[in-house]
Amino acid sequence: MHNQNETGNQAFQANETGDSQTIAIPKELTVVEAVPFRNAFRSICEANNPPFKVVLDFSKTSFINSSGIGALASSIKMSKTSDITLTIMGLNAQVQAVLTMTGLDKVLPIEADETGEIREEPIDETALPVTHPSIRSRAKRIIDILGALVGLFITAILFIPIAIAIKRDSPGPLFFSQTRCGWMGKGFKLWKFRSMVTDAEARKHEVKNEAEGAIFKAANDPRITRVGRFLRRTNTSTNYRNSGMF
Repeated sequence: MHNQNETGNQAFQANETGDSQTIAIPKELTVVEAVPFRNAFRSICEANNPPFKVVLDFSKTSFINSSGIGALASSIKMSKTSDITLTIMGLNAQVQAVLTMTGLDKVLPIEADETGEIREEPIDETALPVTHPSIRSRAKRIIDILGALVGLFITAILFIPIAIAIKRDSPGPLFFSQTRCGWMGKGFKLWKFRSMVTDAEARKHEVKNEAEGAIFKAANDPRITRVGRFLRRTNTSTNYRNSGMF
């Protein structure tokens, strides 16, 4: 039996065998795949007759980032709430290293591919990835605030000429905002001086992507304004986020 959940460009299919279901994880588990994966897992947990066990098959997966880790952490919490046993299988060295660094290898039981048996090492049922303790350092916080103040002071001096140049070069808003993914897939709002035309997203199909995967990059992107090219070369198109103090 096949249960399929699709969001955006990524479809996740669950193969049902008896009282368990197996979800095949794609080649990459990044910000593009994280949301549809989380939705697919939630659908399984909220079904009228949820399975006893769900197996995540990573045999085709070669890359996972913080968004994928966040989706896995959410799945762990949902499985515990729904009283579903969650295990993983088919790990390669790269994915295993990421799980080890984040501590998820201590939470998720790993099945052997050939036998389906779960490893015998003890599993810490309470462990989940945590933020590095240095983030709570008072000295680090002071340095962060002082650095941000210096950056804002420099930006304030350059603000007026940059704003005038952007407005004269290309009509539209002065700033560009976008939601990005941070630690454990937590979203934050990014703000920066606009360096592209206002309809850049609508014209994305006109530009050939020179990167692979979820990254979009073009060396001579025609959507970049003249001022935008200068800002990017001088790294003046500074990013700001709405978390913490600033």
